[in-house]
Amino acid sequence: MRADRLLSLLMLLQARGRMTAEDLAAELEVSVRTIYRDLTALSASGVPVYTERGPGGGVGLVETYRTTLTGLTPDEARALFMVSIPAPLLQLGVGREFQTAMRKLSAALPESKRQEEFQARQRIHLDSSWWFQSGEAVPCLPAMQQAVWNDRYLRMTYRSNFGAEVEQVVAPYGLVAKANLWHLVYARRGGVRVVRVSQAVAAEMLPEGFTRPADFDLAAFWEAWCSEYELDRTTYPVQVRISPALLPHLAGDFGGRTDLLAQASPPDAEGWLTLDLPFESLPAARTRLLGLGRSVEVLAPEALRKSLVDFAEQVVAFYGRRKKP
Repeated sequence: MRADRLLSLLMLLQARGRMTAEDLAAELEVSVRTIYRDLTALSASGVPVYTERGPGGGVGLVETYRTTLTGLTPDEARALFMVSIPAPLLQLGVGREFQTAMRKLSAALPESKRQEEFQARQRIHLDSSWWFQSGEAVPCLPAMQQAVWNDRYLRMTYRSNFGAEVEQVVAPYGLVAKANLWHLVYARRGGVRVVRVSQAVAAEMLPEGFTRPADFDLAAFWEAWCSEYELDRTTYPVQVRISPALLPHLAGDFGGRTDLLAQASPPDAEGWLTLDLPFESLPAARTRLLGLGRSVEVLAPEALRKSLVDFAEQVVAFYGRRKKP
C-alpha cells in the first residue's frame, strides 16, 4: 500500500511540479506528517526531491529528473489501455499524437505489464458515438481551437435556429465534445454562452487577446449548463396511461430515464400505470407518442389528445382511399 502511495506521490510531483505538503496530503488522503515521512523515504531511495520553506515554497523534484511507469498495477494498466482514440480527437487533428503518446506509455511499461495492454485492447472497446449518428461537418473547428488555446478573440459567423446568419466577436473559453458533437463555450457582453460548432459557417482568430477569468471551470460550467438546458427543453408535461407491455421498455424509449416509473400511480385494474412524461413541445410529444401506438393513452393536455386523433384519422383516410399498385 505504501509503495503505491510513494509512486503516486512521485507522479504528482513529476506531473504538477512544486506542491505544498498540505496539497499533497489532500490529494493522497493522508496526513501531512505521512507526506513528510514518504518524502524522506523517496530521498533515501535516491529520488532527487527537495523542499523549500516560507511563502511560495513547497516540495518538488529536480527539473531534469523523470521516472518511467514501472509501478503500474495490472488493474491500472488495463484501465489505461482500454482507451481508444476518441473521434473528437481525430477531428481536432491530434489523433496521431494521442496514438504516439499511448505507444510511449506502452514502451515505458515492463514486459510483464504489456500483456495487460494486449488483453485490455482485445476484450474492451469503447465507442462513444450514438446509433445512426452521422458525422457533422465542422470546418471552423481548427480556427476555434486555435483561438481557445491562445486566449484570442474570435470573429464567428453562425446560423441561428431561424436560419439567419449572425456575426459576432466572442471570447472563446473552451470546446466541449458531447457524444462526439462539438460545442463552443464563449463569453460575450458579460455572459457565457454555448453554440454548436456545426452551426458556424466562418471563424477567424483575431490578433487581440482577452483575459480568461481565473475562476472559470469549463467542466463545472458545462455540467451546470447541460442541467439547465435539459430542464428548459422538457417544459411540456403530458399525462398518460402506459400499457403493461411497454413498461419494460419505458426507460429506454425515454433516454434512460429510470426515474419515470417511480413517479407513477399504482396500476389500475388492467395493469396500466398513470404518470407524467416530459417533452419539449406538443409537436415533439405527438411525434414520439404516435410511434408507440396503442401502448400509450394520452389523458392530458386535451390539445395533444385531439392532435393525435387528427393525425391518426388523416393516416387512415389517406391509406383507405389509395389502391395498392
